[in-house]
Amino acid sequence: MSFIEHCTSLFRQAVRTSIDLFKITIPIIIITRILSQLGIIEQIGHFLAPVMKLVGLPGSMGVVWATSIFTNLYGGMVVFASLAPAEHLTVAQVTVLSTMMLVAHALPIELRIAQKAGPRMRGMVILRLFGALLLGYLLDVGFRITGYLQELNTVIWNPPVHNPGWVEWAISQIRNLGFIFLAILGLLVLMKILDILNITALLIKLLQPLLKLMGIGKDAAPITIIGMTMGIGYGGGLLIQEAKSGRLNRKDLFFSFCLMGLCHSVIEDTLLMMLIGGHIVGIFWARILFAMVVTFILVKLLSGASPNFFAKYLTR
Repeated sequence: MSFIEHCTSLFRQAVRTSIDLFKITIPIIIITRILSQLGIIEQIGHFLAPVMKLVGLPGSMGVVWATSIFTNLYGGMVVFASLAPAEHLTVAQVTVLSTMMLVAHALPIELRIAQKAGPRMRGMVILRLFGALLLGYLLDVGFRITGYLQELNTVIWNPPVHNPGWVEWAISQIRNLGFIFLAILGLLVLMKILDILNITALLIKLLQPLLKLMGIGKDAAPITIIGMTMGIGYGGGLLIQEAKSGRLNRKDLFFSFCLMGLCHSVIEDTLLMMLIGGHIVGIFWARILFAMVVTFILVKLLSGASPNFFAKYLTR
């Protein structure tokens, strides 16, 4: 196959993958926009106020987390910028909040992607919401006991609080979808190059003992690496395609998405949360360790479960 044929094949694959992804994301983006305009997301945020107090945060931060859950991290950051100055938060509190945002954000889109790939939505909902709360609680307790990060938080990035009209919003979403297509195309090209250079095989070999410890077979290594580094949103189309290939068994698929759900996009998303004051000890190290420990525990608990159990309750 010539170079041009390789490029054409990769472009077509990127188009097919993007179409599969956009079929999921576009309706959910529109529905989320409508809910936001109706004030429903803000109401859910006020409902979460008592929950925020369990993790040492003021009730107003419930609106920030709710916005992140239903939209994305950027939406949560904008709301945070409008509410945080009046709360005089510590670095520890912002680290707790930002870590919870990292574990549970953009759930309508990311859970639909996971469901399309295989895992059932109810299991992923429980894992990510309760996982976020548990990790937030553990961090809050740890910071309180040690007195660590109790200084007042300084926000590096203060975005303007702006509610765009429908036309401006639509243009921005089209631009985002274009970026996603380019990210998918870039990922496919990168994966092809890594395959040619045998780097993929080397990465799988290096990670295999760790993934095996967490019950994830070597066939699921590429999909896990994509999710943890690029994120479920950007890598979603590739994750769906890989799941459809039939190379992965139900257990590998489920445990891989458990690990990715709790810890994904470890570079971009971590940097975003640093902009609002999240400390690396929580938003990076604690999140990775927590994801690995929870996945390991799930593997041990479900090690004796039959394929029929996975098919009936955990995967589609």
